Amino acid sequence: MEYENRLEIEKLNLAVTQIKEELGKVIIGQHDFVEMLITALLSDGHVLIEGVPGVAKTITAKLLAKTLQTGFSRIQFTPDLMPSDILGTSIFNVKTQEFEFHKGPVFSNFILIDEINRSPAKTQAALFESMEERQITIDGKTYKLKAPFFVIATQNPIEQEGTYALPEAQLDRFLFKIKVGYPNLNEEVEILKSQNQRHGQKPETLVKPIISEEELLKYRQIVHEIIIDDKIINYIANIIHKTRNHSHLFLGGSPRASIATMHTAKAFAAIQGRDFVIPDDVKTVLPSVLRHRIILNPEQEMEGFDEDDVIKMIIESVEVPR
Repeated sequence: MEYENRLEIEKLNLAVTQIKEELGKVIIGQHDFVEMLITALLSDGHVLIEGVPGVAKTITAKLLAKTLQTGFSRIQFTPDLMPSDILGTSIFNVKTQEFEFHKGPVFSNFILIDEINRSPAKTQAALFESMEERQITIDGKTYKLKAPFFVIATQNPIEQEGTYALPEAQLDRFLFKIKVGYPNLNEEVEILKSQNQRHGQKPETLVKPIISEEELLKYRQIVHEIIIDDKIINYIANIIHKTRNHSHLFLGGSPRASIATMHTAKAFAAIQGRDFVIPDDVKTVLPSVLRHRIILNPEQEMEGFDEDDVIKMIIESVEVPR
């Protein structure tokens, strides 16, 4: 007997497939990266992407924005960038003898922050406030940010010179932290072939819009209605609880990590065409949810462990519900 979805997620699933196809015209490989970006988009959460320069962090984010019929802003973070450069500023109008607020680039729907760790703490904090509150306050007046409001920030690894490490408490504002690595040899060959065949044509011209603002908001509502069994909820809680008393960790995940895992597991299930969550959905999203919310003990760092190693250990130690 063929299973029928309780929810109407066929259109959502088709839209996701079309978005992947559009990105696939330019982006070679990086399937997991693209899936996690779309999962975060459907979960109404922000994304931090980390990787060395040149691994298609920015171009992938820009092309994803092209598939959405929404407003788009790109902000290049630099050491001299001020909060007013992203939020906006009040300017005195000589004719009216009044101050007028000129909105900054953060007043859009899809915000791409390039190299977020190149700006000092004051500018980072101004952005994080708008991400968390979905509003900004200037000169005592509050301005709401229009939905959908989705921030993708890229950063170079901390070892790179001229960067400012993001504070752990601020990192929690991001739903996901996605690590992007180098392509394998076959993918590298395909990248070169694809670049050669484009004959200088800009990647943005190859991608067309797929979904509107209204459709995105509708799909996000469908994600909220995805079924998650109490056994899966307990499974998530057990994993996050283990991060708080694991011998390798100085700091574990908060309840916000549990909620993020549940929401993104629902979104990932919808992307797969299901209206219910299975344990594999949870396992897939956990590294992106947790890697910026846990802190390793110094001893484990010296031994060469990273966050993903510990997350894998914890997942393997928790019994999977049946």
